[in-house]
Amino acid sequence: MSHRTTIFARSSGGGRAGVALFRISGPSAGEVLDRFCGGRGEPRQARLVSVRLDDGSLLDQGLAIWFPSPASFTGEDVVELHLHGSPAVERRLFEALTEAGLVAAAAGEFTLRAFEAGKLDLAQAEGLADLLEAETEAQRRQALGQLGGRLSKQANDWRAELIKALAFLEAAIDFPDEEDIPQEIAERAMPTLENVLDAMQRAVAASSAGRAIREGTTVAITGPPNVGKSSILNRLAGEDRAIVSERAGTTRDVVAVRLSIADRLVTLLDTAGIHETEDEIEQIGIARAKTAANQADLRIVVADATNPSLARITQAPMTLFVANKIDGRKERLPEGWVGVSATTGAGWAQFEHCLEALLQGEGGASVLTRDRHVELVRGAVAVLERCVAHAHVEPEILANEVSRTLRRLDELVGLVTPDEVLGEIFSSFCIGK
Repeated sequence: MSHRTTIFARSSGGGRAGVALFRISGPSAGEVLDRFCGGRGEPRQARLVSVRLDDGSLLDQGLAIWFPSPASFTGEDVVELHLHGSPAVERRLFEALTEAGLVAAAAGEFTLRAFEAGKLDLAQAEGLADLLEAETEAQRRQALGQLGGRLSKQANDWRAELIKALAFLEAAIDFPDEEDIPQEIAERAMPTLENVLDAMQRAVAASSAGRAIREGTTVAITGPPNVGKSSILNRLAGEDRAIVSERAGTTRDVVAVRLSIADRLVTLLDTAGIHETEDEIEQIGIARAKTAANQADLRIVVADATNPSLARITQAPMTLFVANKIDGRKERLPEGWVGVSATTGAGWAQFEHCLEALLQGEGGASVLTRDRHVELVRGAVAVLERCVAHAHVEPEILANEVSRTLRRLDELVGLVTPDEVLGEIFSSFCIGK
């Protein structure tokens, strides 16, 4: 797709730096090199240039690289300038480019142009956005897989199989006057539809793991007052993030800490102790604690190990029961409890092992990593389930349903996508990407 405007932005991080990368893309990109850098030079070769303004004054010295279309990230003519990362250099460069008729790029506009030029599909663009936001190794690996086309390949494989099934159904339509032939031909499509349906169902079932890697896991630490919830949070965080006191009810609001545990992005929530109280402020904190626990992906329920009334626990899904202050208990813990001392570290290795097992329990990366992916594939599953359940209806009806499924796969990789969806995806990028 041809754009009349040429855009520019700083593609490296903001602020002062030894070197800053400035990117220019569009039909006038080469003219920028001619006008300010004394020529374009050889394609894809870095060269030392003096950047001079129209009055001949020197703006800066640095490296310039010329990427003529279509061999560039955006598919357009692209220029990269590696200059000193000075606010004064950036400000004057942007003034000069604006005066030359260039336009400051919007968030994600370079990647949007790459998508429109067919350099990457929509699922790959989402992978790139996730890679830029990756905080953990698991997020980095999953994002690179998406950028490399993991979801795109899966969608194309499904699409190829559905086209085979559609060919049988359309062939059956070509024999309207024969009694048995249309049905016999249509039935040959069913094994393929069933195989694709099974694969899609498995992908949806595994999607929670991929979304947990991308979005992170919320872990609520809950339990009665003064059992050491804040001490457990501080030890997990490796620093004092919550106030610790022997006085019950110190924590009155939810304290959130982001960190990486077992290669997973985790938001730990330290909550107010749950108990009966007449204190209005405490009641608000307790209500928030209950809400946080109910909405969390995983719960750490903490109790006092010295409490003789600790009972056997029946394991609840995504819940870890921890008896703190284990160094003060002589009796063996009832079944279902993990004993620790947040103060001395006793039992901590076992606690961390159990927590990591819960965080990693749903498996590794999946091909469906966003709500958008899951919604589209779930919709395709519903359509294919109808096809399989009503295999003996007219071939025209089945062919129409399979075509609907194909349209959902096209939307998955961006062959057909509503403008508002594109806007939401590409606006999530930083300026300069």
